[in-house]
Amino acid sequence: MTTTSPDQAGPGSAEQAAKSYPRTVLGYVKAWFHALRVALNRPLAAYYLLLTSTALLLTIGLIMVLSASSVWSYQYMDNSYAIVGRQVLWVMIGIPCAFIASRIRPRHLRRLAWPAYIFACVLLFLTIFLGHSVNGQQNWLGVGPVKIQPSEIAKLSLVLWAAHVYALKERRLDSLHEVLMPVVPGMALAVGLVLAGQDLGTALVFFAVMLGMLWVVGAPGKLFGIAISVIGVSVLFLISTNTERLGRLTSFVDPFKDFHGAGWQPSHGLYALSSGGLLGQGIGASQQKWGDLPEAHTDYIFAVLGEELGLVGTLLVVGLFLTLAFALIKVARQTDRPFVRYFSFGVLVWLLGQMIINVGMVLALLPVIGIPLPLVSYGGSALIPSMVALGVVIGFARREPAAAAALAHRKALAKDHARQAAAYRRGQRTR
Repeated sequence: MTTTSPDQAGPGSAEQAAKSYPRTVLGYVKAWFHALRVALNRPLAAYYLLLTSTALLLTIGLIMVLSASSVWSYQYMDNSYAIVGRQVLWVMIGIPCAFIASRIRPRHLRRLAWPAYIFACVLLFLTIFLGHSVNGQQNWLGVGPVKIQPSEIAKLSLVLWAAHVYALKERRLDSLHEVLMPVVPGMALAVGLVLAGQDLGTALVFFAVMLGMLWVVGAPGKLFGIAISVIGVSVLFLISTNTERLGRLTSFVDPFKDFHGAGWQPSHGLYALSSGGLLGQGIGASQQKWGDLPEAHTDYIFAVLGEELGLVGTLLVVGLFLTLAFALIKVARQTDRPFVRYFSFGVLVWLLGQMIINVGMVLALLPVIGIPLPLVSYGGSALIPSMVALGVVIGFARREPAAAAALAHRKALAKDHARQAAAYRRGQRTR
């Protein structure tokens, strides 16, 4: 007897529809898109897209960190593999953390919302007075060789906290007061603590998360106009009061105008991208990483990727992020649980927003504000919270009723096949 898996929505329907299209180029394209649409509509599509895109981005990240950091590591640490060794360690820590996060039930996760928010704010507050300054930004906290960026932990904490608060208010979100309180003041406090450490880039990511959460809960349109205006004026004011930020703002439009000053990094980033061509120079063949491109393995790893893997490599990475975004949207849309919807959309705004800012920065479309490329750039403080957030959403995807039924059916089939194989082997031995 043949059974049909719940994750196969009419296994013969795609083939029958494909045969109905004419045998022309246009017909084959239409058949391909139809098959793709059928595959993406299956219950386990979001689950597998999240797993695959995350795994590929982590793999590409390790390869590019090895390539981009090898020269710097050898020059300053006398070991070409020192930086990538640390990154591998962070990935090995992040994988079990993400797995554990994927197994936590939403109701248990929500109990951590307020403690996580308070913990993040305490860390941000301590960073102002006890933090370490790097590149003019006091955003590192730690003792001895162990240092973390509390702002990266705060991103996950803020998304979790805001999703929990809005889920509690699901039936009262038609009131502007309920939409604003306490999420907007709470996020404004976190933004203020980050700005006190001179970290404007992270503050902009916080703003993006806040606006994204307001949009998904249905805040009125005029609120966004006011918020964007206030944010724009505040950013311009903060830039005007800092000579380094002002130099970055004025140089990103034409980085070659101040080539040996504020335009040095964006100029060499453009050199790296332009020399990559269509297919790139090959992995390990970057020239800009030999001292000309600062932060080659962190903020500007996308430039090294473009130089070594070319336009094809950069489009692959952007495509993987868009695939990740599609899967997150799919999880948010197909659920009937408000907390899952708000958390998934918050993670989407966080990771995709950082990707857009980082790529825009490398392409000299945005000022250099020190934002790493999620899952690809070096750094455990940014990597582990991102992996944990994606682990949580992967858990959401696999717990959806249709997806859970499909996984249960596959496990039953696997056990049945194993029993049949064992019976066959026993029959062979008795002959």
